[in-house]
Amino acid sequence: MSSRRPITASERSKLEPFIVATGDASPRDQRDLMERPFFSLAKARRTAPILYEAAGVRVEVYAVPEHGMATIWDADVLIWAASQLVEAEDLGFKTSRFLRFTSYQLLTSIGRQTGARDYKLLKGALARLQSTVIRTSIRGGEHWRRHQFSWINEWEECTTRDGRVEGVEFVLPDWFYRGVIDRSLVLAIDPAYFRLTGGIERWLYRVARKHAGRQPKGWLFEIAHLHQKSGSLVRVSDFALQLRRIVARQPLPGYRLRIERNGRRELLRILPAHLSTVSVDGAVEALGTSHASRIGTSHAALSGLRTHEPQLTLWPETAIPDLNLESNSESNSSCGAARSADKRAVAAQPADHIGPQPSLPFSRKPGGKR
Repeated sequence: MSSRRPITASERSKLEPFIVATGDASPRDQRDLMERPFFSLAKARRTAPILYEAAGVRVEVYAVPEHGMATIWDADVLIWAASQLVEAEDLGFKTSRFLRFTSYQLLTSIGRQTGARDYKLLKGALARLQSTVIRTSIRGGEHWRRHQFSWINEWEECTTRDGRVEGVEFVLPDWFYRGVIDRSLVLAIDPAYFRLTGGIERWLYRVARKHAGRQPKGWLFEIAHLHQKSGSLVRVSDFALQLRRIVARQPLPGYRLRIERNGRRELLRILPAHLSTVSVDGAVEALGTSHASRIGTSHAALSGLRTHEPQLTLWPETAIPDLNLESNSESNSSCGAARSADKRAVAAQPADHIGPQPSLPFSRKPGGKR
């Protein structure tokens, strides 16, 4: 009997492709990815794992030395994919974990340029997304067994006989796909998110959008707990210093930040400001590379989607879901103390303690010209 192992068929051969075409899709993010540490916040290659556990929920993230851990800049690929899937579901189109698209569509949608270097950086991001391994108990169900997956199951460039790249295909893991199709697990985010250049800034915006949402009193976090939630490798003191610098600059679109103190405990309050819906028109950082220079935008419209119909123009109005009034029990450490400090701080400081953050103008309606 032959000892040769049978060749396993590609997942793509079993799935109907979801074809992305030119159009406009509001950016959406998956709540679980906003809530817990799944990505490296550094541009330098990270191989040290992320091990996080709170309130019975466990997240483990492992990287291979060759590629390093997927970064928060690489996560833009997942945000883009979620945006396309949600838009299609809203319009009644059939979706799939198997996406077929062009690199140009993806890059322009997340504010990147489309030069040779940018395409190379995208390939690096896809490699990290595929090689990073996640183990988690989130959404495990009543009879939980550890769920292990990578952000991308497989991906491939589609080329012609003369070597010209025509498109890209990848397959998303079922865990992520189900978390996107369930609309209760998805939140709209400000397109200006893609302009944030710092890893902690990007992570903090996602935390703000998930927890503070549009609640008038916002949300209060103990900084030591935020450090744990971030999965950052820097010391707590250095992390706190970076947060203070971010508070001084107020870079988060739609949110104001304020440092508060309760005895020796240092807290960060996140308050909603004007939630803008600006288009992506500024420079953003490279796809998680070390010491990479900034990459500007091509001023192209946000990417949309198509199934198997001829050219479709899809311009739904940008919508932000209702108030995010719920949160997981581990969202704050020392909840009772933090809430007591919350009440005292509200009484002691007016809502306009920090001036409103200027928002960028949104000069066009969906479907209109810039």
